[in-house]
Amino acid sequence: MILVTGATGNIGRELLRQLHADGHAPGVRALTRDAGRAGPLVPEGVAVVEGDLGRVETLKPSLDGVRSLFLLAGAGADARVLEAARGAGVEHVVLVSSITVVTHPHLGPARANLAVERRLRESGMEWTVLRPTQFASNTLWWAESVRAESVVRVPYADTGLPTVHPADIASVARAALTGPDHRGRTYPLTGPERITPRQQAGELGRVLGREVACVGIGQEAAFGPMAAMMGAEVADSVLDLMGGDVNDELLAVHDTVSRVTGSPARPYRDWAEENAAAFR
Repeated sequence: MILVTGATGNIGRELLRQLHADGHAPGVRALTRDAGRAGPLVPEGVAVVEGDLGRVETLKPSLDGVRSLFLLAGAGADARVLEAARGAGVEHVVLVSSITVVTHPHLGPARANLAVERRLRESGMEWTVLRPTQFASNTLWWAESVRAESVVRVPYADTGLPTVHPADIASVARAALTGPDHRGRTYPLTGPERITPRQQAGELGRVLGREVACVGIGQEAAFGPMAAMMGAEVADSVLDLMGGDVNDELLAVHDTVSRVTGSPARPYRDWAEENAAAFR
């Protein structure tokens, strides 16, 4: 039995879709805090179970009989979740961490992710660690201004990063959950090429059929709204990763997706086409 946490999120929802398409649905559970709301988002045949990663005592029924667990670092009480998983007999955990563990280990969120990775490796369970870079879905932050003004306001408008499609993270996770060859492996995950915010705005304009302007703003102007949304420490970290403190490791394009899945990594334009409705 496979338990997918974050079942209605950008990665979890796609992972469930792929597992269903491959015929694994009878052996999959989707964990959510509200089964009633999540039910329509989960493929037919996948069992929906309720539980809260922040309240580990609620997870016991969900973990019963589970042998493989898909877990996003930082989604709950990670150390206690791993302890509960081991106690329930889980054999293998696929953990979504972050490439910042390598590129920016001094940042608070990266230190937190590294701590979870270490906990998992020391847990006695088998493990696979995924370290994605910036998500293509982060550009949903722009949706309101694109809908209202056809404008994107962003710092570091011409800094290109190898943005990864969440579906590719899901594809690698699916391979790790269903095959024996990925245990004890750590995978950096990126898209197929670097792309700047200005180029992303251009792709959105293409799929929307109208120009989407990209206006560069300073780091200070960007910080206030971001800090209000995610807190000052995380906002500082995100701004560094968007362009304030780039390095060769952050800019590197990896071929992990194609090596693990046999299919090329999806470009940003695919994500824009699939999610155009959010910007209309």
